[in-house]
Amino acid sequence: MTLVVQIILGAILVLGGAAVLLVGWRSLHGRLTRNRYVGVRTPATMHSEEAFELGNRVAAPAMLAGGAVGVLSGTALPMLPSLFTIVMVAVIGLIGWFALMMIGGVLGTRAAATVRAKNPASAAVSADPCGGCAGGCCGALQRG
Repeated sequence: MTLVVQIILGAILVLGGAAVLLVGWRSLHGRLTRNRYVGVRTPATMHSEEAFELGNRVAAPAMLAGGAVGVLSGTALPMLPSLFTIVMVAVIGLIGWFALMMIGGVLGTRAAATVRAKNPASAAVSADPCGGCAGGCCGALQRG
């Protein structure tokens, strides 16, 4: 039973981590095109090609680290002696992997939000005193 758990958890972590490493590598080098499936896909990054590229380039180091955590924890599983340590390394690896991906997503979204729209259709959004933000700054400006 322990060997089956090691193989399944290890395969999930290694394959998933390798996929995240590939996306992070392509993002870092600006080779990830805007799409609906991989990368940082928030409204800020999907606003334009430039925003998508910048957001994913900023998120890439955290994505690479997350993918490395997944691959390393997955490759460590066959060397562990007990079911408890196998599950603990797998859980810690998954948490670290997802935490780093979330950090990368937040950083990428913030970077993409700084990109100004260059087309005239979104100039009205840029003229807004809030700069088009979706947070609490607009309420603070209206109250103050």
